[in-house]
Amino acid sequence: MSRKEVLSSIKQAEKKAAERVSKAHSDASGIVAKARADASSLVTDSRRDSDGESSAMIDSARADAEKAAAKVRKQGEKELDAIRSGGENNRSAAVDVVLDSFRS
Repeated sequence: MSRKEVLSSIKQAEKKAAERVSKAHSDASGIVAKARADASSLVTDSRRDSDGESSAMIDSARADAEKAAAKVRKQGEKELDAIRSGGENNRSAAVDVVLDSFRS
């Protein structure tokens, strides 16, 4: 093999090596870009799932609070009815006592 042929084969080998290095850099950049996209997607999905779970917890707590409020309201209405009923039953007696005190 002549010196010219040896140099030519070295240049071809260097060119192929440079192409491989360039392809490796390109592949690495693609892998990094895909990893970033996957990570971003994972974060977005996790945030969406977390928001959904939070909403479900809030809805459940709201429903429980509404049930408790309904019980308190119902109890208050019963007590208010009892007070009204007692007041109505005692009204005529109270009027009689007041009138008797004026008459005396």
